[in-house]
Amino acid sequence: MTCTSCGAQNDLGRKFCLECGTPLAVACGACGAANPAAAKFCGECGGRLGGAEPGSAQGDRGAAAATGAPGGQPVAERRLVSVMFTDLVGFTTLAEQRDAEEVRDLLSRYFDLARGIVERHGGTIEKFIGDAVMAVWGAPTSHEDDAERAVRAALELVGGVRGLGPSLQARAGVLTAEAAVTIGAVGEGMVAGDMVNTASRLQSVAPPGTVLVGEATMHAASRAIAFEAAGEHLLKGKAAPVPAWRALRVVAERGGRGRSEGLEAPFVGRDDELALLKDLYHATARDRRVRLVSVTGQGGIGKSRLAWEFLKYIDGLVDTVYWHQGRSPSYGSGITFWALGEMVRERASLAETDDESTTRARIAETTARWLPDERERRWVEAALLALLGVGEAPAGGQDQLFPAWRTLFERIAADAPVVMVFEDLQWADSGLLAFIDHLAEWSRGVPIYVLALARPEFLEARPDWGAGKRNFTSLALEPLTPEAMRDLLAGLVPGLPDDAASRIVARADGVPLYAVEIVRMLVAQGSLELAGEAYRPVGDLAEVAVPETLHSLIAARLDGLDPADRTLMQAAAVLGQTFTVDSLADVVGEDPATVERRLVSLARRELVIRDVDPRSPERGQFAFVQSLVREVASSTLARRDR
Repeated sequence: MTCTSCGAQNDLGRKFCLECGTPLAVACGACGAANPAAAKFCGECGGRLGGAEPGSAQGDRGAAAATGAPGGQPVAERRLVSVMFTDLVGFTTLAEQRDAEEVRDLLSRYFDLARGIVERHGGTIEKFIGDAVMAVWGAPTSHEDDAERAVRAALELVGGVRGLGPSLQARAGVLTAEAAVTIGAVGEGMVAGDMVNTASRLQSVAPPGTVLVGEATMHAASRAIAFEAAGEHLLKGKAAPVPAWRALRVVAERGGRGRSEGLEAPFVGRDDELALLKDLYHATARDRRVRLVSVTGQGGIGKSRLAWEFLKYIDGLVDTVYWHQGRSPSYGSGITFWALGEMVRERASLAETDDESTTRARIAETTARWLPDERERRWVEAALLALLGVGEAPAGGQDQLFPAWRTLFERIAADAPVVMVFEDLQWADSGLLAFIDHLAEWSRGVPIYVLALARPEFLEARPDWGAGKRNFTSLALEPLTPEAMRDLLAGLVPGLPDDAASRIVARADGVPLYAVEIVRMLVAQGSLELAGEAYRPVGDLAEVAVPETLHSLIAARLDGLDPADRTLMQAAAVLGQTFTVDSLADVVGEDPATVERRLVSLARRELVIRDVDPRSPERGQFAFVQSLVREVASSTLARRDR
């Protein structure tokens, strides 16, 4: 059997690749037969793999399998499953000190939290035992990423328990292996076998506030989740030590999509803000109404990182969510509705460089899918083509365009919740802001969640932003505390000397990007090297120079480049936040292949990144790693040269 990820040959019957740990087979939710990981339908019964459309023949068969054999009799099978055990640390002592009703209320909230998280990630609660929770993925229905879903749920549950009380902590263990599964069991455990006991024992040795996983789980989930080795553990009832890994954080979308080529800094100091975004989203989906959330903060404070953490969360949910994201450029022509145009291109699978005929064809396909009424479809299609600059705007201007654009997202939201993330609204034209106002004012009965990210100067220009709007929430990101900044540095560079860390924290003023840029500077200087999921010092950092401001820090990194690469960065800054290789080659007058090689080198220095997301309208293009880097590179150019 050939692994679809790395191409290695594996023996028949293996469930994970011996080279990379990728799952080699997907179990059919209807009949349990093993299928290749890339298969969409079962070769044994014809059922759809990874779920089925409601009301379809495959969905009916899967529902029958979930309840057992015909006639409701339980069915015994052997399946590859992932089991999660979680318990509250020190709960017995806590219960002794509280009234029985308080304890009951606490356990009820804990179990409700656990049930909600497990179900949102596609798992099944197997049982509650005292203060312990056992959940299963892979039975009664399975997905190819069950192990990753289980670890995601464990991390969220352990983090969520902290919100139940200041002294509460949880710990979790996740194990992936073959087990005996009884589909349709009533009044007895669904999953049995040695792996269940081992998962429980693994959870019992996890330190408070952590998630430990087994080797198979680590390999299956490592593309989207960062792990660190946690050594071997002697577990009760096991003859040999069991190796374990600690799950640190989610670093990508499912399957590893969107994972940064460099090291991602720990997400610290924003747990409450992220929890608020999650709660408001679920309220939007539950109540089926439009909600506008405004997030403001200075450059580098963490607005985009908060949105990225929210995307990783949304992507891990078992329910369908239609995500849209676009940014407003700082300058240029024809950019009034650029952010909205990016969202439409993403929904229509269009690249920014696609020609007119491709654009018209894809927009026609998109409107045909979401707008069954022909008259409405023609109306919306004309408005979308005008938005993308390939058609004449209909008579009536915004009075015709806004309702048509809104109708597209309302029809999508009728199928599943829609998320729209507008970045860099401080540079947005008044026309785009008027459309957001229109959307929030006129949409009814559909779950549309609008997340607007902007710097504080946006509110200076629009002091009435959000005034009088229904379901509006404003969230201002404050600088991180010194403790949170130290946690961020400790997560990136565990061996950073205390004196250097103190000077960085003092200079950063709570801006996390400052600390990240310091680390990037030290990497470029050869003072740090990557070791697993962190950097380690390779020289004396006691006398590390710490620039006064974030601007001067980024300028120092650019000054450290070769003159030719520095000139290339300046030319790219003129083109904008994102740019193509060909356009940059035209500006600097060099061969595109040469420019691309130099951009790849700059990407290794974490100054630019390449968009490889096949769903993105900017796929294949390069972008500055932060808008502040582009601003500093642009500011070093004389106005005449720009």
